[in-house]
Amino acid sequence: MLLSEMAQKELIQVEEGIRYGFLADTDLIFNRKTGEIIGFEVKKKFGRFPFRNREQETSEFIPWSEIVLIGEHRILFGKTHSMGDFDIDDN
Repeated sequence: MLLSEMAQKELIQVEEGIRYGFLADTDLIFNRKTGEIIGFEVKKKFGRFPFRNREQETSEFIPWSEIVLIGEHRILFGKTHSMGDFDIDDN
């Protein structure tokens, strides 16, 4: 399967059934040396008014190892991790 085909799939956390948007809205994290996909960074915006610039944005990380199933329309995954817990410089 091509990454471009996966981009249109919706991300859903299995345990709580939380929707995280579409894979196209994430940033791909990969190993620079091997090209191996490590996971995806999901940026979540919090705020009541989308037109305000003062929205808070947090990042969560979905490791490739947490992907449970890639279906026709959805990607199911286990847990997310904080981007602060993930050291990009090691990759």
